Amino acid sequence: MRIEAVRAVPGVAGFFFDDQRAIKQGATQHGFAYDDRPKTAGFERVREAGECLIVELELSDGSVVTGDCAAVQYSGTGGRDPLFRASEYRPVVEGVVADALRGRDATLFRENAATVEAIDSVESGGDRLHTAVRYGVSQALLNAAGRARAGTPTDVLAAAYGTDPATAPVPVFGQSGDDRWTNAEKMMLKGVPVLPHGLFNSVEKVGREGEKLRGYLSGLAELAEVIGSDSYAPRFHVDVYGILGEIFGPPYDRSEVTDYFETLREAAAPYPLQVEGPMDAGSREAQITAMVELREALRSAGAAVDIVADEWCNTLDDVRAFVDAGAADVVQIKTPDLGGVQRSAEAVLYCDGTDTRAYLGGTCNETVTSARACAHVALATDAAQVLAKPGMGFDEGFMIVTNEMRRATAATSATEASAVAGRPSSAERGSADHSSGQSPREDGDSPEARSAEGGDDD
Repeated sequence: MRIEAVRAVPGVAGFFFDDQRAIKQGATQHGFAYDDRPKTAGFERVREAGECLIVELELSDGSVVTGDCAAVQYSGTGGRDPLFRASEYRPVVEGVVADALRGRDATLFRENAATVEAIDSVESGGDRLHTAVRYGVSQALLNAAGRARAGTPTDVLAAAYGTDPATAPVPVFGQSGDDRWTNAEKMMLKGVPVLPHGLFNSVEKVGREGEKLRGYLSGLAELAEVIGSDSYAPRFHVDVYGILGEIFGPPYDRSEVTDYFETLREAAAPYPLQVEGPMDAGSREAQITAMVELREALRSAGAAVDIVADEWCNTLDDVRAFVDAGAADVVQIKTPDLGGVQRSAEAVLYCDGTDTRAYLGGTCNETVTSARACAHVALATDAAQVLAKPGMGFDEGFMIVTNEMRRATAATSATEASAVAGRPSSAERGSADHSSGQSPREDGDSPEARSAEGGDDD
């Protein structure tokens, strides 16, 4: 099965683009929007509607598969690509990207994805191909390979990287947004294994001495005892967007810092705690140095708090650098920042055999299509946790990611059961259809086809 045509349609993303620099510098929030002027290049307002670019690949059997180009909420900072404008990149997708992919074998996911990654700066308009473009096109290529092989995207990735995929859904990390109490309660009622993120992106929210964050964790632990079932044993994960670095400042191995982290651990007890983005040191090298300093100090002090790398850990090379330096207990693989989804898979697998766990993250500003693709990456690589996305409402993202993983693992179980019973698998039936000259089903009725195309709307 071959790729016949490539189309692109501007769309909307699951949240907003926010100027992180302006927010950190005290931009005033008025209702949902911000009043102040933006500080980051490309922004016209501090908060702007999120955009995506829907990529459609038409295959030689007449079917169409999709992927969504999307970028993170806090674009243009922390070493990331600039703000993504769908209208600017539509001609690139329908031009140089389409030229590179048209006529290629849809089953060859890694080769096709590598072709997109290799498009040089001159061909793509004088700049490197934006990470959002590589991200969306690779999703479509992954779904095309699943369609062509009559399997799930998990199957495609597992075969491409020689992995044994997870047989049950990977632990999902719920994201609360600013409604951190109500959404945390929802998460606990639904038994979410990792929560609540918290969106602690300003000194006002964390507290000038970190007291608000500590109080929140204490209340969260009490809430879990009241709401959670007897068997509920969540892990707490809060993102502080570098704010603790602004409060305490370097060096991060002094007792004032480690003592504070110990108070966070005590507040969260008996639940394990991981803190994401404790500081923003301004560059990858400085960030690694600061994270190593803090991690070693916490170990020496016996403060059992895990730290999570986020800022300045954007590309596959960045992930490798943080892991090699031992700079984090957990590394967030921020999927849109790595470009193609194959890069995210490689980043998770790079953590295997190290003392750093892989958190397959992303952003609230993605789409249903990109979230489903990431669910398959998480399963194929058996990541430590995967983000519930898109949006800031929690329920929708949790449903999308969880259901996609359940569908995929159920499809794998059904295939294995067929093999044990001696019946042909879906992939074998698909091969037989091709060899007899028949087109595969185009109505998307089979579980495999639904999964390859992104599944049903939930």
